[in-house]
Amino acid sequence: MTRLFAILFAMTTCASAAYAQQRPLVTEDPETIGAGLVLLEGGIDSLHDVSYPASGLRGNLLRLPTLGLSFGISSIAELQIDGGLYNRLSIKSQKDAPLSDLLNFSGDSTHDVEDIVVATKIRVIAEAPSHPSFGVRFATKLPNASNESGLGLDTTDFYASVLIGKTMQSIRFVGNAGLGILADPVDGNRQNDVFTYGLSVARAVRQGLEVVGEINGRASARDNPPVGTESRGAMRLGGRFTQNTVRIDAGFIFGMTSRDPSIGLTIGATWVFKGFNVP
Repeated sequence: MTRLFAILFAMTTCASAAYAQQRPLVTEDPETIGAGLVLLEGGIDSLHDVSYPASGLRGNLLRLPTLGLSFGISSIAELQIDGGLYNRLSIKSQKDAPLSDLLNFSGDSTHDVEDIVVATKIRVIAEAPSHPSFGVRFATKLPNASNESGLGLDTTDFYASVLIGKTMQSIRFVGNAGLGILADPVDGNRQNDVFTYGLSVARAVRQGLEVVGEINGRASARDNPPVGTESRGAMRLGGRFTQNTVRIDAGFIFGMTSRDPSIGLTIGATWVFKGFNVP
């Protein structure tokens, strides 16, 4: 156990900034990547039986590639940009929905880009033996995917979260809780405020190798929320292997609502490098 803890500690203080390398998880760790460092991640997601309530589409989704960039703008803060170049839905079924009359594609598939999310994460309190680390994250989702493709809502959403993390021997625990302000894609004068949550666990099993898992999603308190802002959630189970400043990961995704994928697979890689000097 002592050796595993030493490995984890070294991984957090070296250039690889392991805590900030999140894939295949999406729950945000309060630790940042470090001043002047750049984190580049990419992956492929294959999701089975995904539902889009606003457009009435359901099918199998391929996301290729998913991309993420993080910039360590100080020792306690980072700027994040996440998105994707190509999302393709192989349509299994289609029904009438509030935005279905806007659809503009032919055949049994549709494609678009991924909505871009721009976020700032700040570590407020560093971890110590007596207490966990705390941070905050503020994020904005931009309307890059169009409602004509059926994969987007053409809305801008805002998220604010509190982050907490603690390492106990060879296990890293991370929790998120926050608020999401989601615009109504049908009536621009309405919104739905949702509770966002995440809980993840990462355990080192040998040098460079971790098994990971999480539950992450959002919960709407409304009985009839605006379409596209309903409760969603997923469980992820997987592993990741770190060698120097590169990490390879893979995981399974299990949806927690009827709108989420019944099952999915994600694989990807992360690279951290020195990008610039911080004054």
